[in-house]
Amino acid sequence: MSTGPLIVLVGPMGSGKSTVGALLAERLGAPYRDTDADIVAAEGREISDIFVEDGEERFRALEREAVRAAVAEHTGVLALGGGAVLDAGTRALLTGLPVAYLSMDVEEAVRRVGLNTARPLLAVNPRRQWRELMEARRHLYTEVARVVVATDDKTPEEVADAVLDALELKKK
Repeated sequence: MSTGPLIVLVGPMGSGKSTVGALLAERLGAPYRDTDADIVAAEGREISDIFVEDGEERFRALEREAVRAAVAEHTGVLALGGGAVLDAGTRALLTGLPVAYLSMDVEEAVRRVGLNTARPLLAVNPRRQWRELMEARRHLYTEVARVVVATDDKTPEEVADAVLDALELKKK
């Protein structure tokens, strides 16, 4: 029987979940998995295309299934898409797991992501939309997280160290 993921990373787009997740997996000698990458591989198209062609509701259904499968099967470091926590079932699945919320402010998001239109939920007034997304999601990230790690002005290596320290996990 699987013990579940060693670490689950949640947070907004651009917070570094993929980059930090890969670093954490390397440091722990564990596999890395990203549910957004799982969706892209299964669908054979980018997430932005799924949003445009099928709508957000269809994407969220795919996301729920990808998270459910990953939590059940994966024993390494797992990164979830930024909106995965919107689903109550997903939040329930994360209960008791070592979840780290990678937080950042809007200025850091602008610096990292550029808040460009390749992000389907930020297509029109990206700064305002990012703030609105965070207002809607911040409490959900906090609800599922065992630890919160601020990523502002930190390198991915510094964030990975902070996650390991906060979760009291040892590097290999």
